[in-house]
Amino acid sequence: MAEGVRHPFEPPAEGEAVEVADGVLWMRLPLPMALDHVDVYAFDEGDGWALVDTGFDTGRTRAIWERLLNGPLGGRPVTRLLLTHHHPDHLGLAGWFAARGAEVLTSRTAWLMGRMLTLDVQDAPPPETLRFWRRAGMIPVIYEERKAARPWNFADVVHPIPLGFTRLEEGDALSFGGRVWTVRLGGGHAPDHVTLWSDDIVVGGDQLLSGISPNLGTYPTEPEADPVADWIATCRRLAPHAAEGQLVLAGHKRPFRGLPVRLRQLEENHHAALARLEGWLAEPRSAAECFPPLFRRSIGLEEYGLALVEAVAHCVHLWKAGRAARTLRGEAWVYRATEVGEAAA
Repeated sequence: MAEGVRHPFEPPAEGEAVEVADGVLWMRLPLPMALDHVDVYAFDEGDGWALVDTGFDTGRTRAIWERLLNGPLGGRPVTRLLLTHHHPDHLGLAGWFAARGAEVLTSRTAWLMGRMLTLDVQDAPPPETLRFWRRAGMIPVIYEERKAARPWNFADVVHPIPLGFTRLEEGDALSFGGRVWTVRLGGGHAPDHVTLWSDDIVVGGDQLLSGISPNLGTYPTEPEADPVADWIATCRRLAPHAAEGQLVLAGHKRPFRGLPVRLRQLEENHHAALARLEGWLAEPRSAAECFPPLFRRSIGLEEYGLALVEAVAHCVHLWKAGRAARTLRGEAWVYRATEVGEAAA
């Protein structure tokens, strides 16, 4: 089989499903953003279904689920719900399914992060967030607008998360859908992101995507986190388990084959971005001034927040690796490539 990333299936229509393997259904749910969908999967368990991820908790998404449950899923219940990570497009309806009797399985970190962020409803940006934006060098007009606005909250699109769950840990063996799976946890996009590996199928969530690289962001909750280092380490740790013929069930875009190549691409994408950023930092710049080398396209207001946290993440990575120094310019950190970094490049 020729090496390379390949997409063997076309996406399902809204409210419909595509069978991608024996007893495995792929479904697509809408998202109100630039990345306008999330992909979810159902595994036939005979008397019910094991489901991977859920979409947002919105009236439209719940209505689509009712069509799916009564249509492609044949009226059988969701008995187990496996959540890949804590982002709301993946666990938004976890509580809704749990109330219908589904067992919720995920990593402890994903459950804690999801539950904490859902309970943390804010009517105004807290001081820590405002300070993070200033330290990142957010454009003043955007800063003033966001300072005065109600922030987006997890609870806006996440059903109340149940108190209890079943923990998935690194190396666990798990049986569902007629297969035995090994749990392998990832990082970078989300802490302790669950991936599941069987002989022929890999559940990749947002850890393993084709066509796009997931957002690697540093956030006010941990303003000096280095998700880029976590991402690179995960790509290298998962690489020995990747095989050419595995079907990867991704959280966005489409299922694909060619995981060994894709893992190399996912790592190399960020090495290339870091090299461009290091050259850009020949002059001191804030994270908000680093969009051109990282994204190489215009960033609109809708994308600005995600772009900012990703820029912070890459600047912090260079700083922690000794490839950049940082100093305060007013209230913003500015980064400048060091001689060590310039020599390494």
